[in-house]
Amino acid sequence: MRRYSRRRLADFGAAILFLLPNITGFVVFTAGPVVFSLVVSFSNWNLQQTVPFQWVGLKNYAEMFHTEDFWLYFINTGYLMLAMPVSIAGSLILAMLLSQKIRGTVIYRTLYYLPSFTSGVALLILWKALYNPEFGPVNAVIGWALHNLHLADVAQWLTGHGIEPPEWLQSTRNLLGIETEHASLSATSWGIGARDAIMFMGVWMGIGGGNMLLYLAGLSNIPQDLYDAAEVDGANRWQIFRNVTWPCLAPTTFFIIVMSFIGGLQGGFEQARVMTGGGPAGTTTTLAYYIYTRAFEQFQIGYASAISWVLFTIIFSITLVNWRLGGKQVAE
Repeated sequence: MRRYSRRRLADFGAAILFLLPNITGFVVFTAGPVVFSLVVSFSNWNLQQTVPFQWVGLKNYAEMFHTEDFWLYFINTGYLMLAMPVSIAGSLILAMLLSQKIRGTVIYRTLYYLPSFTSGVALLILWKALYNPEFGPVNAVIGWALHNLHLADVAQWLTGHGIEPPEWLQSTRNLLGIETEHASLSATSWGIGARDAIMFMGVWMGIGGGNMLLYLAGLSNIPQDLYDAAEVDGANRWQIFRNVTWPCLAPTTFFIIVMSFIGGLQGGFEQARVMTGGGPAGTTTTLAYYIYTRAFEQFQIGYASAISWVLFTIIFSITLVNWRLGGKQVAE
């Protein structure tokens, strides 16, 4: 028994030595900064040293909730997440099409997933050029359709107003009609603008990405016997999807929804940084980009840390709600 204990102790020591680099990296680069940001969020730490350092308690949090910018950027974050259901549904439809036993399926899967291998910044620069209102290909196609298919004349006849191609990343308009400076709706703000352009781009980038692969894996794990039994019972395609495919994909869908919510609330930084700079008039500034501007452009580290912890609380709460509600549905 004594020898066995010594051997176990030696094995434990060896295991700790092997794990020590990983544990050290986690403590130094992950856990340490997280705890440090929580502590700093209760201070007025400013890298420009314009004010003396002092502990301010909950002042940063109170100021944040009473600042209209925070709520506008929160609305921007939620607005961009409206594309999430379309992207998930598109990934499911595409996965079902690519799961068919047809010639060249591997080639089609590769082509649809190919944009995921491309650098995100490179894709954003490409889409910025595509959206250019003066010489971009998108507006060139829209302009051709308006004039050659007489769609502009039809719009003039129906509404009494002309119609022009959108200004995309240079416009503050949006499909919900949210005003630029206030969290309210206005008919004058209705249209297609920068937020919608980023949403459309996100749908294109998301449909053929990781969600499609997850659905393909989920579809491949559904027993063929279930489909055969449904066909014997006389079920049509919709009934087979509703009663066989969709219930079997419930765990996959639940995982995709949870991860999409987390990614959506944390997202928007690259798009704002590369394509719009957070504009026009802050309409593409999300909470993630707001944290960046406060910390590394205005150097208000304490205030930025408070925003980060509020964002963490929002993400944790929504994830917990999804887990409680969605987990029950999956279990059933």
